[in-house]
Amino acid sequence: MILLVGAVVVLASVIVGFMLHGGNLMALYQPSEFLIIGGAALGQLVISTPGSVLKAMIANLIGMMKPAATKDDYIDLLTMLYNLFRVAQQSGVMALETHAEKPKESAVFAGHPKFLARHGASEFLCDSLKVMIMGGVTAYDFENLMDQDLDVHHHMALQPSAALTKTGDALPGLGIVAAVLGVVITMGAIDGPPAEIGEKVAAALVGTFLGILLAYGFVNPLGTALEHRVADEGRYLECVKTGLLAVHKGLPPAIAVEFARRVLPDEVRPTFEETERACRGARKAQSVAQAA
Repeated sequence: MILLVGAVVVLASVIVGFMLHGGNLMALYQPSEFLIIGGAALGQLVISTPGSVLKAMIANLIGMMKPAATKDDYIDLLTMLYNLFRVAQQSGVMALETHAEKPKESAVFAGHPKFLARHGASEFLCDSLKVMIMGGVTAYDFENLMDQDLDVHHHMALQPSAALTKTGDALPGLGIVAAVLGVVITMGAIDGPPAEIGEKVAAALVGTFLGILLAYGFVNPLGTALEHRVADEGRYLECVKTGLLAVHKGLPPAIAVEFARRVLPDEVRPTFEETERACRGARKAQSVAQAA
């Protein structure tokens, strides 16, 4: 929603300012300029970007309409990690095998659909649990393994935003292309009446205007927004990694969850009391379920 608000502000500021300055709004309506710039930008994007990245870009742009992880989402994550770590504490690490192999059928994961909806996070957690179950890996090597996994994930996740930013950087140049074509048309009608020549020159200049506006008002900011969303997703995975590493070192579930909580920034980090209350509630719910 905030993306739409920003887009409306950009358009409204430009259009209203233009009209207040005495401009004719219809002078900006140049379909041919939109076709030249938009088509060339799309073609440039297709030429320079692998198909897998294009698919990821479309998925990421659609995902931008959804809010990033909130404090409630992290409380849900920390509670889930606490429940999972308690299973390991009570029944041993081998008891996690069924949860890691079939997360959708796991009694622990079933109560946390928000986590399961994050396929990257669930795969990262389950793959890391399988390494723990195999055993024979030191805490240092386990952390290094997870860091490598996160580095690869981060690199791949940034590719759509990088491709979009490069397209934004190309838009002013494509706007010049559209403007030059307009000048060519103008020169072909140079012996016409001044009003006609002025109209064609104005149409040519709209090409430059559109290229710059689309680049710095929409496409590049959208690429930056995708980068921020990648950082948000990376923060979620970092929380999972920190909790897993703490458990692998032999720390009790409550302390492992506290380690995971501490890596979160202030705007989404639950307080110690909020986390403790959520974990205590999960522990009571589990005890009632077992008694039944």
